[in-house]
Amino acid sequence: MAKKKAFALRINEEMLKAIEKWASDEFRSTNGQIEWMLMQTLKEAKREPQKKEE
Repeated sequence: MAKKKAFALRINEEMLKAIEKWASDEFRSTNGQIEWMLMQTLKEAKREPQKKEE
């Protein structure tokens, strides 16, 4: 599993409420929803992280 790093995120209240609602609709945590959204955006931009060979 990939190592995770915590950091603070400032986000406006209305945007957070919308993300929380979307996460609930998809049976995800808010954090999981934000990670999913970021990964989708990275894939669309063809900038997704490369998996390390073990």
